[in-house]
Amino acid sequence: MTIRVLIADDQMMVREGFSVLLGAMPDIEVVGEAVNGRDAVERVRELSPDVVLMDIRMPELNGIEATREIVAADGGAKVLVLTTFDLDEYVYQALRAGASGFLLKDASARQLADGVRVVAAGEALLAPSVTKRLITEFSKLSDEPRLSATARAAYGDLTDRETEVLVLIAQGLSNAEIAERLVVAESTIKTHVSRVLVKLGLRDRTQAAVFAYEARLVTPG
Repeated sequence: MTIRVLIADDQMMVREGFSVLLGAMPDIEVVGEAVNGRDAVERVRELSPDVVLMDIRMPELNGIEATREIVAADGGAKVLVLTTFDLDEYVYQALRAGASGFLLKDASARQLADGVRVVAAGEALLAPSVTKRLITEFSKLSDEPRLSATARAAYGDLTDRETEVLVLIAQGLSNAEIAERLVVAESTIKTHVSRVLVKLGLRDRTQAAVFAYEARLVTPG
């Protein structure tokens, strides 16, 4: 199936460039553009894209707040954050807002297209150049878990195997890699992942990774 993409960036040249790159892909269709965060929220409501390429620094409503509104609307659109700013605070804030992935704007056309495909498929995507920074940011958190009472109760419902899978997700392993590590079928891991997301009330693997770090199930380093 064709992946429908909305591009949100306040720079026209960036929007046009991404449109040309992605439009050349047979399985990707650029269905619209947005010039700021508020426009992005409205266009998502109108067009129902599968993936939103979201700039962070935009007028009226920044990309992080726009991401938060889009995810809260629960329309099914996944957000792939694109920025030139390789800074800890943006990585962490974007993921907490519900972004499913994070890439820098200097990514190649292939990396961009692959990123869209990965996020559309419900997987997490973190550019290698920012992964260490993300872990560093988590390491700055207090030693106490940053979970609400509801989240703590949901975590308590996980089985030992589901907790094990959650930790491996946070470590960046794919379903195939987790299956190999635990010596089970990949289909079994997919089932575990689905149950983890449902029990914790999470949208995707990226949110699961954030949950695991904030619950102190994974120690940075």
